[in-house]
Amino acid sequence: MSSGAGTIARLWRFPVKSMTGEQIEQSQLSSRGLLGDRAYALQDNATGKVVSAKSARLFPTILSCRASYVEPPEAGRELPPVRITLANGTSTTSDSENIDRVLSDYFRRDISLIRSAPEDFTIDQYHPDIEGLDPEGRRDVVLDQKLGAAYFAEAGIPSPVPAGAFFDLFPVSVLTTSTLNRLNEIKPSSRFEDRRFRMNLIVGANKTGFVENEWVGRELAIGDCVKLMVAISDPRCVMTTLPQDDLPGDSDILRTLLQNNRLQVAGSGQFPCAGVYAVVTAGGTIRVGDQAVVN
Repeated sequence: MSSGAGTIARLWRFPVKSMTGEQIEQSQLSSRGLLGDRAYALQDNATGKVVSAKSARLFPTILSCRASYVEPPEAGRELPPVRITLANGTSTTSDSENIDRVLSDYFRRDISLIRSAPEDFTIDQYHPDIEGLDPEGRRDVVLDQKLGAAYFAEAGIPSPVPAGAFFDLFPVSVLTTSTLNRLNEIKPSSRFEDRRFRMNLIVGANKTGFVENEWVGRELAIGDCVKLMVAISDPRCVMTTLPQDDLPGDSDILRTLLQNNRLQVAGSGQFPCAGVYAVVTAGGTIRVGDQAVVN
């Protein structure tokens, strides 16, 4: 049975993995996600790992670095350069000859800006010291974590993202305003905002509560032609708790999710969740204001 989910309230694109992205009004959407989303990432050349805010301690300010295209990307054309503004105000572009030196000087590590994830796409992931957060009981430890196609290859299952893509698990992420509103009601002293969750689509929902929990396994039709298949609930990690710009660090973000929306995710255990992951089954142009229907 079809039901109105709401309308697309906001669209976010993140040109560089783990940096602040850009809010946009429309975009082409394909099986590779929003055009230009997670097109770049940083690589720590000493380890060969992709840089992620999930590392928390190694790159504490990366979420406050900004990335935006110098002009809107167009389907069928080479992506335009990305302007990167570091948290200290230094600005450069992805096509600059000294981009790697600027990044290395800022992070005080040997860093490269890359366009394709390594075959063995791995990050350092910090598991916070929060009881019950991790199904395997890991607390206050940094571990290697495979992502993207490398994660699915290790698991022996088909990957929903192509090799070389910088997505964690799936090409599209969706969150509703009703989930944000509910979390802010539960814990008004915390600030549950789009920026903490880094989702592509924010749906202005017609219902209250964690409504997207009910979308898993169903189709989300948007506008005239775009269709998504909702795959799994989105398990949240330390990134949601980290400071960025005027948002303070807040471990209660995860604790609130753990207490109020802990879900079984794809047979891997129970995780604190907010939003859902999806794959694109029919692409097209997606715009703020488009109607969204769950089938």
